[in-house]
Amino acid sequence: MQMEPVHIILTEDDDGHASLVERNLRRAGVANGFTRLRDGQEALDYFHGPDAKTASENAASNCVLLLDINMPRVDGVEVLRRLKSDSRTATLPVIMLTTTDDPREVERCYQLGCNVYITKPVEYEPFVDAVKRLGFFLQVVKLPAGAAGDA
Repeated sequence: MQMEPVHIILTEDDDGHASLVERNLRRAGVANGFTRLRDGQEALDYFHGPDAKTASENAASNCVLLLDINMPRVDGVEVLRRLKSDSRTATLPVIMLTTTDDPREVERCYQLGCNVYITKPVEYEPFVDAVKRLGFFLQVVKLPAGAAGDA
């Protein structure tokens, strides 16, 4: 089975955080495709909504979702719940990347099906280090084609 590098989809409303994540993933040597979505509604539209080419094309693509929790319109927990409850996107790998470190929120996200929960450090240097470590992970992770499910 031929494995392809994963496409990274970052859903993050904070422009500064989004820029830091992408820039430091690139500095860590991650050359994967990258798409930035600005809020939870854009994420839902990307996979299921009117702006999607088709839900099955997006869901079947070889991608991983980096998802913030605190966003306008639709928060990351609701995005996670909807994606994991839809058979077309139930197996989509979701990495929560957020400043929220409340243990109840961490537990809730895992119960809803997130694959990894990473707390973004508030200070610059630890944040950069966390993103670089994430970059190393994304360089080695491989998903079979259609890992996010087939509609």
